[in-house]
Amino acid sequence: MMSLKKTALWLGLLALVVKLSGFLRESIIAYQFGVSSYTDGYLLAFSFITLVIAMIAGGFNNVFLPMYVKKRKENPEQTDQSANGVMNVTFLLFIVISIIGFILAPWFVPLIFGNMPLLTEETAVSITQFFFVFMSFIALTSILDSYLQGRRVFVPSQIAKLLQTIVGVAFALLFSEQWGIASLAYGFMVGTILGIFVQFFYLYKTDYRWQPVLSVDKEFQQSFLVLLAPALLSSVVGQINVFVNKGFASGIGEGPVSYLNYAQLLSSIPHTIYATTIAVIIFTLLAEQVNDRKSFQNTFFSGMQISLLTLSPIAAGLYVVGEPALSFIYERGKFTAEDTHHTYIALIYYLPMIVTQGMQYIVAKAMYAQGKTKIVFRISVFTIAINVLLNWLFIGPFGYPGLALTSSLVSLYYLTACTIFVYKDFDKSEPARLIGLLVRTAIVTVFMVLPLYFIRPLVDEWYSLWQLAILVPIGAILYVVGLFFFYKDGFRKLLSMIRRNRSSLS
Repeated sequence: MMSLKKTALWLGLLALVVKLSGFLRESIIAYQFGVSSYTDGYLLAFSFITLVIAMIAGGFNNVFLPMYVKKRKENPEQTDQSANGVMNVTFLLFIVISIIGFILAPWFVPLIFGNMPLLTEETAVSITQFFFVFMSFIALTSILDSYLQGRRVFVPSQIAKLLQTIVGVAFALLFSEQWGIASLAYGFMVGTILGIFVQFFYLYKTDYRWQPVLSVDKEFQQSFLVLLAPALLSSVVGQINVFVNKGFASGIGEGPVSYLNYAQLLSSIPHTIYATTIAVIIFTLLAEQVNDRKSFQNTFFSGMQISLLTLSPIAAGLYVVGEPALSFIYERGKFTAEDTHHTYIALIYYLPMIVTQGMQYIVAKAMYAQGKTKIVFRISVFTIAINVLLNWLFIGPFGYPGLALTSSLVSLYYLTACTIFVYKDFDKSEPARLIGLLVRTAIVTVFMVLPLYFIRPLVDEWYSLWQLAILVPIGAILYVVGLFFFYKDGFRKLLSMIRRNRSSLS
């Protein structure tokens, strides 16, 4: 079996490929459809896919994984049988949800997203109905991801995600003239089904065997259901906030939904890669170390340290190079320079989420590993009220960028509240350790970004790719130098990560 360190490296590479292929998909959308009612409608419909993924990959996984790891050590055969029962019941449940969703989509899509332009509404309803037909497969691929994680098999899930994107892109290139923007939806679902075959193949290689059972061990079932309800509700709360934001955006007119989506896609790269690599492995370790207080604290701090060291400079750097990055990715075909600028304005307000969500993955998963699902739920529910209030306050003075600002502030609240509860069970010295980490990282990040801010005007007239080729390496060098002078422990941590990655490749 590959070491976790080597696995993390390959996960990072695969996650990067997945994200880059995602940009290829979005570039094709921007090139062929620009910022239009079609793109707005497709993105609104895709929200229901992200809802199911959040429920299973978030709520389901956060409860299932610690239980599965613990009980499989005690009774592997019975635990695997219960896991089969959970999978089968969930798949059947989503078949029922698929039927209901398909029938009711013409009613609930306009209800959720408010006063949409007519063409946006027609596109959103038709693609939502198509997605609901295959919701069981979306749920299944996320469930298989949890099962693979429980056996320390991480790579196949990234391959499955890559297939979703690649096949979606292929369908868009081949069939967009015949099927329009719906070709992306068709390709996404074909890729999802192919990915399920890949996941099952690798799961079977770990001696797992599917069983046509619906029964679950009573103890496993009771513990699972008690923890599952608040965890699922917490994940749904996050998506409710997404629906609220898109509802506000769709009411502004044509374009804001797409601007926010393109900006969020770029800002999501760092913490998404982090979530699918380091955070996944750290969650597995936290689940295994929950009864060893010292090891649990050290693993948690390492996760926070890695998130800050890697995500803070990226967030600050995008403030300087975000507009040329967006221009290079999207600005062609029907996506204009004006669209790039509108997207960059939204990106600025999304930047804090790069750091807060990266840290949030570690904090929330530490709470789930500790069994604090009810606390996470209470904190999450309160974000709905905050989100609606701030959207209402900010959309007037800020317009659609105010929705991005709201998302960042809500994410900061969630991170802060959860962190307080995690540290209640830690040694008293641990909060000071975290504060020291935050201060040192902030100093190093400022040391990097200030020179970049003044260098940027010198290359502002250059082609976007050449701007990135100049500014990004300068920023990386400044950051490493800043670590050396202001945060020696972080510098050593960075060198250690690089050395381990090199040794993993050899």
